Amino acid sequence: MSDAQVDIEDSSYVASCPWHAYDFNLDTGSSSYGVKACVFPVRVQGDDLVLEFDRESNVTLASLEPISEKVKFKHAANPAADVPDATGNAVPGSKLYSLGEDATMCDWCVHILNTVDPEQKIELTTQLFSIFATREASSNPMPIGAGTVQPPDEPPRENIESVKPWQMINPRGGGTVKSRVNMLHALANIEQWAIDLAIDICVRFSTFQTTPSSESGTPAPLPRTFYYDWLKVANDEAKHFSLLRSRLEELGSYFGALSVHHGLWESAAMTKDDLRARISVIALVHEARGLDVNPVKIDKFRKAKDMESVETLEIIHNDEITHVTTGHRWLSWICEQEGTDPVKVFRECVGQHFRGAVKGPFNKEARLEAGMDESYYKDLVGTLPARGGHVIAGG
Repeated sequence: MSDAQVDIEDSSYVASCPWHAYDFNLDTGSSSYGVKACVFPVRVQGDDLVLEFDRESNVTLASLEPISEKVKFKHAANPAADVPDATGNAVPGSKLYSLGEDATMCDWCVHILNTVDPEQKIELTTQLFSIFATREASSNPMPIGAGTVQPPDEPPRENIESVKPWQMINPRGGGTVKSRVNMLHALANIEQWAIDLAIDICVRFSTFQTTPSSESGTPAPLPRTFYYDWLKVANDEAKHFSLLRSRLEELGSYFGALSVHHGLWESAAMTKDDLRARISVIALVHEARGLDVNPVKIDKFRKAKDMESVETLEIIHNDEITHVTTGHRWLSWICEQEGTDPVKVFRECVGQHFRGAVKGPFNKEARLEAGMDESYYKDLVGTLPARGGHVIAGG
């Protein structure tokens, strides 16, 4: 928010977040997107900025904690590994970052989705976001390439055993290294799929246009900020995978040592024809469910005195609040363009594309931070039959 745009509207100062474009009234903290920030009177006293608290006494600053953007790469900064072609096969002699300046965002996305090696996938993903973000501030932004290439039906996986979600090992309480490795491995698998989901939404729906609410309305394409936001999510997921993979190795294991499931991609396949449904199910159900279960998992690792894993999981949890916010923002934007109610659209999409009930307990505070009050998820049930009683959470 230090780089926020500040404007005057109706005699009030309004700050707009440079990432999500949420607007916040600096008197009330309210936003037209439904989220709300805490606001406090601020005055300048010499060289200091003083925050005033009306109802609190003896309040002091506990800490300043910047969001960690550190990605733990295995390869060098500019690896010379062979890069997969459009079918996922390595091309001898090619370099990992071989896509030229003329490559479109969609070219990059399909390239990443077809990349089998998870290490190359995270390197390419962080490279794409860096290039896209840098060129957004230049006179030569990256072309989108909408409709020019097709994403794969399912990103390929190799050298890892796949099982059904309900066949996964229950890691139990986390009191042993083995149980914690099981939990971290399951989370790493979800994060790798989450990279693909964030990349896929950019290329699969690049030709999306809103449906006007009347015959006189005009269909609207997705703005470039849509792609920036989801590429930032993909960049975060790559960071998360790298942190979890690194922690697994520190505990004497590695990613691929245990079986995994493809449950998240099943939800992607069921929502491949509707952007509203994709956002609703992936970002506002699966990822929001991660906000519910993350504190419980973090507590298990804390009780086991595994503070290195706690630090990793807390980074992931804080980032995931912003991911749910991203989903909330873009579903709200689509509904605003189409003159519909985002809560109603969300509940209808989940009803059509989700298996069974969306069950608590819910992390109401974290969900509210992301813009989701109880009207979104209370008594929410999908009409598709549940299978195995397994809930997929996170991303």
